[in-house]
Amino acid sequence: MKYAVRYYTKTGNTKRLAEAMARELGVEALPISAGINEYVDILFLGNSYYAFNIDKEVKDFVGTLSKDKVGKIVNFGSAALLNSTYKKVKAEADKVGVPMDTNEFHCKGEFKGIHKGRPNDDDVRAAAEFVKQYK
Repeated sequence: MKYAVRYYTKTGNTKRLAEAMARELGVEALPISAGINEYVDILFLGNSYYAFNIDKEVKDFVGTLSKDKVGKIVNFGSAALLNSTYKKVKAEADKVGVPMDTNEFHCKGEFKGIHKGRPNDDDVRAAAEFVKQYK
């Protein structure tokens, strides 16, 4: 299996999760600006809600994907208010025909004092543990 971990973050929270997942998988966590340059079986895609939607950069990134580049996407992220970006990411993935795994990892993220200190060390460990099911 070939893996890639890509993330989009404004606060650094999702990057922390991405780095833990990537370490467990033996790959490098990269921002979505790095793109996907060769086929991967599983793309772990980290993102969050900004103004109650996924960022345009995440939508644009997913729009560059195809079944020739990605076997499936596994969604992950953190957010202060909403629990999952899955439906928003899936809507974009459906447009390009890339399947989404039904499992995802999500935890609370600190934003403007809400959920202070999250993701914490337990969240980071849980993210690394989550990816083990795909090895």
